[in-house]
Amino acid sequence: MLKRFIWVGLLSSSLLGGMAAAKDEAPQPAAAPAPAETKAERDARMKWWREAKFGMFIHWGVYSVPAGTYNGKQINGIGEWIMNRGKIPVDVYAKYTEQFNPVKFNADEWVATAKAAGMKYIVITSKHHDGFAMFHSKASKYNIYDATPFKRDPLAELAEACRKQDIRLGFYYSQAQDWHHPGGAASGGHWDKAQDGDADAYLKNIAVPQIREILSNYGKVAVLWFDTSMGAYMSKERAEMILPELKRQPGIIWNNRLGGGYRGDTETPEQHIPTAGYKDRDWETCMTMNGTWGYKSYDDKWKPTEALLQNLIDIASKGGNYLLNVGPTSEGLIPAPSVERLKEVGTWMKVNGESIYETTGTPFSQPLPWGRATKKVNGDEATLYLHVFSWPKDGKLAVPGIKNAAESAYLLADSAKKPLKVEKGSPHGWTIELPGAAPDAISSTIVVKVKGPLDIDQPPVQYESEKKPAKKPAKKPATKGKGVDSLK
Repeated sequence: MLKRFIWVGLLSSSLLGGMAAAKDEAPQPAAAPAPAETKAERDARMKWWREAKFGMFIHWGVYSVPAGTYNGKQINGIGEWIMNRGKIPVDVYAKYTEQFNPVKFNADEWVATAKAAGMKYIVITSKHHDGFAMFHSKASKYNIYDATPFKRDPLAELAEACRKQDIRLGFYYSQAQDWHHPGGAASGGHWDKAQDGDADAYLKNIAVPQIREILSNYGKVAVLWFDTSMGAYMSKERAEMILPELKRQPGIIWNNRLGGGYRGDTETPEQHIPTAGYKDRDWETCMTMNGTWGYKSYDDKWKPTEALLQNLIDIASKGGNYLLNVGPTSEGLIPAPSVERLKEVGTWMKVNGESIYETTGTPFSQPLPWGRATKKVNGDEATLYLHVFSWPKDGKLAVPGIKNAAESAYLLADSAKKPLKVEKGSPHGWTIELPGAAPDAISSTIVVKVKGPLDIDQPPVQYESEKKPAKKPAKKPATKGKGVDSLK
């Protein structure tokens, strides 16, 4: 693996080597009966999402006011967890709403930033674990319209901006954890008596009505992104209080974090890229640009554009989507380092987007030492996109294992499509002769047209979902209140 990947600490040391599954990829409980949907119907519903490949995650809330600092101390952990990590009393944290007045928020600019980066959809936090709703909710006055000086509904403005700019919109909603409303769950247990209450009453009076609101009042909702089911808290019966609301948005895509045994449509590896993707499961890696999801004023450990872009390519090469996060300030601004990096990614995507959008994963089961590959297959014709991170010094790119003859090859950045010479190797593979300099310092794309079904002499891939988990020693019973499936 190239040294540049050390910057992120996220990619494996090769296409199929590397990181163990994260905590949110623990074995799922038995899935509930599948909905009455044929494979063709599911494929049609998932089509846009599978083709999009790249989306923007937005973590924005009242936690952007303290911005990682409480009582003069920097609180460890991610920004949106400051209430939990700092054990801030409910009434004290609620006072931050008086300072939350994001008058610089401009929905059109946010959507334009995502679109210019090459992103096809946006998922924003409608309510995070702190219980504060980022929309005008009738189910609780603890929302941005009623509890702050702002007196606007940013989700409504964002929905309109997405419609105008042809970007799909989805909502994140914390269905189990709620550190403000009585009865909501809390990782580590409650620290304030004001949090105590009846879980079923919380779901009935807060969570379910708010999910109904976000699925009813903002037009077409493309994605519903649940988070932290809190183990036994979100039982099958409680999950089934929520499920009927999904019918309000036919065609909606939802993830695997609801709980109650329901796996949803997508796997959600967090802050890492699976070594080989998932067989027969759609998946989406979500990642931060620095070390936090919600804004922290002093987190300046920004990943370089090179790492972000090569993460996107790596994920696409394994058949997944990339949901890349921004954490806006309390003024309503996306931090400048995020904007700068997104602009640079967008510059690359304008030239190379064809090699990402509407592609499927690599046909190669073994590591490609110089980069990654994606493909498009149309009947007996295939287009391979070879993403070269490490340009060969001798001008010869070795592509191992492939038996097919190359019909044509050219650099995607070359508008004239000047042919590249491709020689068959022995016993299998190609050698592609390249110009001396790489078209792009981060990743250059070679397009190779192939006729006939792809035939590659390599061992089969072992997908993430096929791996057998290692046997672990028996654990003591979990402490009440724990059991989160992520720490986002």
